[in-house]
Amino acid sequence: MRSVVGGTFKVLFLFFASLCAWYSGYLLAELIPEVPLSNAVYSVQSIGAKPVIKAPAPKRQKCDHWTPCPQNTYAYRLLSGGGRDKYAKICFEDELLIGEKTGNVARGINIAIVNYVTGKVIETRFFDMYEGDNSGPMTKFIQSAPQKSLLFMVTHDDGSSRLKDDAKNAIEALGSKEIRNMKFRSSWVFLASKGFELPAGIQREKINHSDSKKNRYSGWPAEIQIEGCIPREPS
Repeated sequence: MRSVVGGTFKVLFLFFASLCAWYSGYLLAELIPEVPLSNAVYSVQSIGAKPVIKAPAPKRQKCDHWTPCPQNTYAYRLLSGGGRDKYAKICFEDELLIGEKTGNVARGINIAIVNYVTGKVIETRFFDMYEGDNSGPMTKFIQSAPQKSLLFMVTHDDGSSRLKDDAKNAIEALGSKEIRNMKFRSSWVFLASKGFELPAGIQREKINHSDSKKNRYSGWPAEIQIEGCIPREPS
């Protein structure tokens, strides 16, 4: 009789133990979120691995410079036109002074005059040097710039065909070394100051001539640019 009771007790014990194990497994399955096996294997493999540190996206600088200008300086970028459709641009302190988006760029020589003390644009104009007599008006515009002015000049398409000596003299007086070397459709950019001197290390001028063997565009040389930082007037 005792052996029967003992056997029955063992059977009941095994039954309840199996029931408890099943229920524990059920609870565990409910608590653990479902993930693919590959993810689980990757998680195990990644234990102890060095964390991957992603570099932050580079911060955009004024006038699309690669590096920021120092404090108390103005950022500038001059870009000549390229071919028929790539228009010239003048950017100053991250403001597009002349360009396609502003609608004030055209064939010839494009000029922006900026107040050096305040950093505010005074006026922008373009002068067609392929048609019309615009060399005289451009000369007067350049000479009308007040003292303590920055002058930015860029070509789009042709800036030389009707460029006369009066304009060349006015631009040369501002420090240009290349204005008399301008040829048909030369790409040219120039930064000048009036009433004060720019530091010697600032890039001020660049020119690229049309060459049928080297032109980037059909009949046009590649566009050129200069950029830099202009120290502000000490307060």
